[in-house]
Parts: sequence; structure tokens; C-alpha cells
Amino acid sequence: MSGRLIYLMGPSGSGKDSLLHAARERLAERDCRIVRRVITRSAEAVGEDAIGVSPAEFAAREQAGAFALSWRANGLAYGIPRQIDDWLAAGQDVLVNGSRAYLPQARQRYPELIGVLLVVDAAVLRERLLRRGRETPEQVGQRLARNRLFDSGAAAAADGVHLLDNSSHVERTVDRLLALIGTRRACA
Repeated sequence: MSGRLIYLMGPSGSGKDSLLHAARERLAERDCRIVRRVITRSAEAVGEDAIGVSPAEFAAREQAGAFALSWRANGLAYGIPRQIDDWLAAGQDVLVNGSRAYLPQARQRYPELIGVLLVVDAAVLRERLLRRGRETPEQVGQRLARNRLFDSGAAAAADGVHLLDNSSHVERTVDRLLALIGTRRACA
């Protein structure tokens, strides 16, 4: 039995990392791995459980085939380690923090992936972005403008992507995420 790739997406500030942190234990009980992505941002970036590398190191890893998936967004490079293919082949479910813009390429490689789009009220999103302090106000504005390009819940649903509202308490979102992916244990 092959595992399932759960491809979590959402605008920067929508709470993807908070959701993954809050759901980690309960997902592990279901034999679902959460992947740490590689990113060209400092590993000390607040709130993100990622492996920070330099742009040169990222390029070297990418050229060596270390990533199952990789993309660029917001001036950064992101990669999902190739190890996910081993986990999926072994029957484990794998949850990755992906990119909305990269979804078509991810689907091409993993046609059966489960797309989950985290949505959040625009005012809440702006507040979260400003509060986390990773970007300047100008960069926050750029991220909000990029989000408007992808802000079509109807289009996402029509594309088979599940919408998950994270405008309120993260524990409610965890419950909805777990209900969405079901109770299937990949190795059962």
C-alpha cells in the first residue's frame, strides 16, 4: 500500500507552521510524517520549522537531485527532500508545506496528492504577517498582493483542493485537518 502525499498550501501568515506544530503529535499517531522543507532563509526564522541553507547550498542540493519538489517564491527557494519518496513507497502518509503556485507541478509528479488550502480572513492575515516581524511593511504588502492572485476558493475547490479555514483557533483547524485526511493508518 502506498502512502498519501498531503500537500498543504496557503498564503504566508495563514498559520501553516502553527497548524503543523499543533497537529504533529496527532498526525504521528496516524503514521503521518511532517516534512521539514529546505529554504533559503535563516534557520532562526521565527515560527518556521525548516532547514535554512544559503542560496548556493540550495542550488547545489537541487542540482544533485536532493529534492523531490522545489520552487521559488517571494525571493526564496524552497525544497522538499527526496526522502519523501521512500516514505510514501513504504506506505507512510507524508504532509508537506507546499506552494499554491507550484501545485500543478507537484500534481504532475504525485497525481494522487491531497491538496489542502489553508485560508484566512484578509484582516487576520495582514495582522499575522505584521506581528511575526519577518518582513518589512513593503514586503507584507507584496505578500498580500500575491495572495490576492491566488485568492479564489471556488477555483481551488473546483480543482479538487480542500479548503481549510484557519481564521480562528488552531485546535479547531487541527480537528478539521484530521477529519479531512481521515483515520487511515498508512501501514495498517
